[in-house]
Amino acid sequence: MNTVGAAAMSRADFERALRAKGQFYHIHHPYHQAMYRGECTPEQIRGWVANRYYYQISIPQKDAAIMANCPDANVRRLWLQRVLDHDGRDGDVGGIETWLSLAEAVGLTREEVIDQRHVLPGVRFSVDAYLSFARRATWQEAACSCLTELFAPNIHQSRLDSWPAHYPWIEDRGYSYFHKRLTEARRDVEHGLTITLDHFTTEAQQSRALEILQFKLDILWTMLDAMTMAYEYAAPPYHTVTEQRVWHRGL
Repeated sequence: MNTVGAAAMSRADFERALRAKGQFYHIHHPYHQAMYRGECTPEQIRGWVANRYYYQISIPQKDAAIMANCPDANVRRLWLQRVLDHDGRDGDVGGIETWLSLAEAVGLTREEVIDQRHVLPGVRFSVDAYLSFARRATWQEAACSCLTELFAPNIHQSRLDSWPAHYPWIEDRGYSYFHKRLTEARRDVEHGLTITLDHFTTEAQQSRALEILQFKLDILWTMLDAMTMAYEYAAPPYHTVTEQRVWHRGL
């Protein structure tokens, strides 16, 4: 709850508060922890890759929404690189394509990933909520929601450090996405962090920014909760009624 007349944090303290949210990053989720320890089955790895694809294809849509709401041409020029990083451009196939390479490397077909047959309702609802927020929020608020990138290099490095040893059945070409994002995420966070520190300067605004970042953390955590039910506890939606995947694939 905001306190009337409360003083805003200094720029340095505000940045520390944002970075402190890393304790809630999904790198700490039991599903991720199991992946790093080599405890996941091939089905669990494939389920994660197939579901995470839905998030991957939504990222450039989210970034396009931020640009559509932003009147500052200089910001849009810099932000455009994020779209190109995922959609690709001449000489760079882009993150979505490298994610499909990961899917093939873990034993999925491009067709079954692209048609989203494996995407769980909990994952779809979470990602759709994030995209909806990016479209209706101010561009500065939507940019702030991207600050989970503060913690992203660690999660990509953790996969590169642990997966090859634990899951030798995964083809090496599948790791190109994680290598690619190590550099891109560090670059992106500098821009997004500057926007947030420059814009959210009052106590109320800073509280709002921290709540937005927590919202994004909730999105990522909830996605893994849905996957835990489906792939760890063998309790996907409607498992008490049917073994068929009757949930919708999008409207």
